[in-house]
Amino acid sequence: MSTPARWASRLLPLLVLVVWLAIGGGLGPYAGKLGEVATNDQAAFLPRGAESTQVLRAQEAFRQEETLPVLVIWTAEGGGPVAPSAQADATRALASLKGTEGVVGAPSPAFPSEDGEALRGVVQLRPDLGDDLATVLEDVDTAASAVPGTEVWLGGPAATRADLGDAFAGIDGLLLVVALVTVLVILLLVYRSVLLPLLIIIGAVFALGLACAIVYVLADHGIVRVDGQVQGILSILVIGAATDYALLLAARYREELGARDGDRVPAARAALKQSFGPIVASAATVALGLLALLFSDLTNNRALGPVGAIGIACAVLSAVTFLPAALVLLGRAAYWPARPRVTAEGEAPHPAWRTIAGLVDRAPRKVWAASLAALLACAAFSFTLDSKGVPLDEIFVNDAPSVTAQQRLSDHFPGGAGNPVVVIADAAAANRVRSAAEGVGGVDSATVFATPGTARPLVADGRVRVDVTLAAAADSDAAKETVAALRTALHAVPGADALVGGTTAQQYDTQVTAEHDRKLIVPVVLAIILVILVGLLRSLLLPVLLVATVALNFLATLGVSALVFEHVLGFTGTDPAVPLYGFVFLVALGVDYNIFLMSRVREETLLHGTREGLRRGLVATGGVITSAGVVLAATFAALGVIPLAFLVQIAFIVAFGVLLDTLVVRTLLVPALVRDIGPTVWWPGALRHRP
Repeated sequence: MSTPARWASRLLPLLVLVVWLAIGGGLGPYAGKLGEVATNDQAAFLPRGAESTQVLRAQEAFRQEETLPVLVIWTAEGGGPVAPSAQADATRALASLKGTEGVVGAPSPAFPSEDGEALRGVVQLRPDLGDDLATVLEDVDTAASAVPGTEVWLGGPAATRADLGDAFAGIDGLLLVVALVTVLVILLLVYRSVLLPLLIIIGAVFALGLACAIVYVLADHGIVRVDGQVQGILSILVIGAATDYALLLAARYREELGARDGDRVPAARAALKQSFGPIVASAATVALGLLALLFSDLTNNRALGPVGAIGIACAVLSAVTFLPAALVLLGRAAYWPARPRVTAEGEAPHPAWRTIAGLVDRAPRKVWAASLAALLACAAFSFTLDSKGVPLDEIFVNDAPSVTAQQRLSDHFPGGAGNPVVVIADAAAANRVRSAAEGVGGVDSATVFATPGTARPLVADGRVRVDVTLAAAADSDAAKETVAALRTALHAVPGADALVGGTTAQQYDTQVTAEHDRKLIVPVVLAIILVILVGLLRSLLLPVLLVATVALNFLATLGVSALVFEHVLGFTGTDPAVPLYGFVFLVALGVDYNIFLMSRVREETLLHGTREGLRRGLVATGGVITSAGVVLAATFAALGVIPLAFLVQIAFIVAFGVLLDTLVVRTLLVPALVRDIGPTVWWPGALRHRP
């Protein structure tokens, strides 16, 4: 290579690194700023067209002033009836809060329970308190604690919002640190190199900074929505994907360095050429799979689609630009102090991969039959997974004060107290609606919402609001059944045009919508992945086989998750969105590893035939794909540091599913099936005729 060409080959990578350093320095801080544009309001988790969502919008007309209620519950110290003077003391304690910072209007009096063992009151707070909410709740707790001989519990929407804020507080810092440290430790242990893991981590951080900056701008302009769940998943997704793509490219570069006697530029060019197709195809499966969530009627599902796709695009961009530039400049030094041996088949693999490849080659039918039987046995339990929702007392993994308060409330008041079913109906039918509601089994009482200070119904736009208190806890299956019965009864009231909403109705509608979304989105995702695989592998039979195996892996993962959630983690239910999220991530990410494997097998098959091509492809990619799977599983497992049931469940499903796919499906099942079927697996492509 001439001197000018040599200088040009060094200058371009240097310019690329300078650009990424500028991106990292200028946009990196946005990785910690998404919380500023995140919206964790109630409507973010509701179906757009559901009846309960219509009620939520209609309720605005009945609010004299937007407020955020906090429920105050008193119980006697040591149990038993509260003192006769406690009710008056509690009422005075609440009244003392009128006019204090953050409190709206006059708090309610304290009302006793029928068993005489508890009191209940309501304090309305400003909804825009933000970070000051915790301070205001402390003031309420201090005032309420002045009642002698009682214990105080704060619950309701305000307390729940404060607990959610505490849970999501680790999204920007703790989650990111845990994920990055986990990835770095695994890479150091696996590759026994110092610089390469650091390069991969830096590239992932740059990709995350770019993704967060783009999402921040779009969210700030109202183009996309971000909530705490989407924010956490974005960080994990970008770090995991960027690391996977970087590992594939770095492994191929190491092979090409050995084959070209350390000539950096041709090695980087060849590595990028051979890796670019599989990396882009893998990213396309994940990005398009996430975009399929736009078909969902749940707002937070729709939000994850474009945000996740942006993250994947940034991960690919970093992997195919930053990392090759860094590898060109460093050459073999990138792998220091390791000194990899290189053979005619590429990087010298661990003997285990030669053993596995030999086993698959000698007894393919036994291997795939045993693997298939194990996966089917696990999948048999998938139908036992309860995805009707997570009870309130399990939403937070740790002991949240708002959950404890709700339990105390349910112990002494009707189960639905503090969380009434809200009915919006025509004003002329108010009494008929109330009577019909009281006649439904499972209803404790029904009250027409009155104008403050009077007994007259509050009428807004010709409509009235009726609050229906249920006998069962608001988050129970019995309450959801009562909501369904209420809708049937109230929709039949002539001229009422009644809409039934509230917390229980929202949970019921979310459950129904999630079931509908799965039936719609699952086939769409499978079709998208099938089309990408057909285009990449130039075959029809093999893509169908790969899609079927990753779908089976998903069912097997759900079966194991059903057992672990109930018998190990103690969950009695699963968030309705968890199976859909798990499907999108597992199927799209699971196909990634099959793409990495089979694209290499196809490359080797063109030179050596199907049987030898399969053996060489499995030996050459076994180590790097397994490393990528372990890293991705560990990255998603980091979601478990956020103490919310939804994220813990997602963390387990994706982490376990990725490991199952990496160690069983991609290592044993797929190779054994391909070996047993033979060249026909490439049907109808020309490779099926190659011996």
